[in-house]
Amino acid sequence: MSESVPNDVTFDFQRSERIGFPEIIYGESKSVDQLQRIVASCREKDHPILISRCQPEKAEQLANGDYDPIARMWQSGVPAIEKPLGKVGILSGGTADAPVVQEAYLTATFLGLEAEKFQDIGVAAIHRFLDRLEELAAFDVLIVCAGFEGALASVAAGQCPQPVIGVPTSVGYGVAEGGQAALNAMLSSCANGLLVMNIDNGVGAALAARRMMGLRSR
Repeated sequence: MSESVPNDVTFDFQRSERIGFPEIIYGESKSVDQLQRIVASCREKDHPILISRCQPEKAEQLANGDYDPIARMWQSGVPAIEKPLGKVGILSGGTADAPVVQEAYLTATFLGLEAEKFQDIGVAAIHRFLDRLEELAAFDVLIVCAGFEGALASVAAGQCPQPVIGVPTSVGYGVAEGGQAALNAMLSSCANGLLVMNIDNGVGAALAARRMMGLRSR
């Protein structure tokens, strides 16, 4: 059963035992007081902490942790893992996708995966992606973050044999509609077996990769 932090927040301390990895805290809609109480409760149990979508002004009021302003993630401690559970390559169409790439990267490493970033290799100059195919073959899973029309995910899924997780990003003009065009393009992709996350959900993509690696280790 979960254990309650006083008043209005509950942290799932048993998640690692149940499904193999700890809870990640969504910080954007939580108050500083709520986050501080969750952090204090985790520290009492020497439990690692990762807070996603944590605004800078909130991070400043959380003690003894590391904050990444690009991903907007705050972290304290890491889960105890003897060796990486698998290798994840994180690709992006352009540098504007960096916040989602970094979110996926930090989440993946927190979850015990070895991760590497391949940024700005989108389809506007397709040779940038094709030139990396040999390197990409070494990874167990690929996470592809792309905005505008989101084509990089389909290209990767059509060229690479490992599982590919597409993450549409809220990057692009006009009809890109905050990532809706990329989301719809990935969902309607003709590349067989492409998996698609919600818009800007780098955390979810890393968690999906971790689940895949957990199945493989079993």
